[in-house]
Amino acid sequence: MLYHLFTYLDKAYDIPGAGMFQYISFRAAFSAILSLIISLLYGKRIINYLKRKQIGETIRPLGLEGQSEKAGTPTMGGLIILGAILIPTLLFARLDNIYILLMLFATIWLGFIGFLDDYIKVFRKNKEGLAGKFKILGQVIAGIVIGGTLYLNSDVVIREKLPEPKVRTTSEISPFERESSHITKFSPKPEKSLKTTIPFFKNNEFDYTMLVSWAGDNAGKYAGILFILIVIFIITAISNGANLTDGMDGLATGTSAIIGIALGLLAWVSGNIVFADYLNLMYIPNTGELAVFVSAFVGACTGFLWYNSYPAQVFMGDTGSLALGGIIAAFAFMIRKELLIPIICGIFIVENLSVVIQVSWFKFTRKRFGEGRRVFLMAPLHHHYQKRGYHESKIVLRFFIVEIMLAILTFITLKIR
Repeated sequence: MLYHLFTYLDKAYDIPGAGMFQYISFRAAFSAILSLIISLLYGKRIINYLKRKQIGETIRPLGLEGQSEKAGTPTMGGLIILGAILIPTLLFARLDNIYILLMLFATIWLGFIGFLDDYIKVFRKNKEGLAGKFKILGQVIAGIVIGGTLYLNSDVVIREKLPEPKVRTTSEISPFERESSHITKFSPKPEKSLKTTIPFFKNNEFDYTMLVSWAGDNAGKYAGILFILIVIFIITAISNGANLTDGMDGLATGTSAIIGIALGLLAWVSGNIVFADYLNLMYIPNTGELAVFVSAFVGACTGFLWYNSYPAQVFMGDTGSLALGGIIAAFAFMIRKELLIPIICGIFIVENLSVVIQVSWFKFTRKRFGEGRRVFLMAPLHHHYQKRGYHESKIVLRFFIVEIMLAILTFITLKIR
């Protein structure tokens, strides 16, 4: 909103300072600051309100150390995160940008699904919450909307890298070409494409149409359907992975903040023609605006961590965890880095897999040997280490360190070809 307002004031009345809103870095910085203020200052008020309304967490007895002390801790604190993301984005981002609109949709829609789940648990006293099939349905709808828009919308384009020119001597290159060479390395006309970024391959590019090349002239249509199915799968997987990770104080919040920083840097360089050229990455016009959104995202997570770190004063509930995972997955698709998710979201994926492995092995051994056996002492994985006697804060800190290493590894993979 403020971008459009100050752009108008700058053009119409030439107000000093109004032109600063043209710069993404300026708006991203203010977005991060405002999200921190909202989550820190107004977060405390929301926590006190949740306490007065006795909106507390019901703890299932799992035999974990310190578990009983968490009973009654305010939940549904994800409302703090959602507010701290949405308000700065609405104020500082360009609302005519298709990527910003999609991220606002993902935040509101998945936050709403999580809110319904928490509402049923807290107010209806139903420990099961929203039925699993309705959760999945909500995630599928999010995937269809996001995937379909990315596939069909004419504003979702890339600029192809031009073939390398023949080698010329310095004397053959004019001063103008040397100064503007980054402009000529990409095609002048943006085009629709289902190309994405893939590590370890030449040029770091992969086209989904390659998977359906057998379809001949219909390859584009089938590739679009395949792409939407992949969007649905990844959004569902990462959203549920973040939900499972939210089992220790600050774990999901801090991990999401680290992932957000890494994705924000990727969005910044992918949406900047100079940096994309220098790093030899795919140039995606208009994705630089996502830096404003992700700044609010990181600020919201960091501010919420102030109250959610051990010992937690508030839990985010599914209102926050489902939204955080969905936001991260959707964001990765916007900047065409979804194939990097196995690395950058390694914590979420391992937590998810630990549950799948535990349940699958238990059912298999019960059918085969008559008694269920376990791979882990408890799943998700963070509870396995808790059962082994590690303190909660130590587990969380070590998971943060691992996630930082994964974020760094994500950038390294882009230069290994």
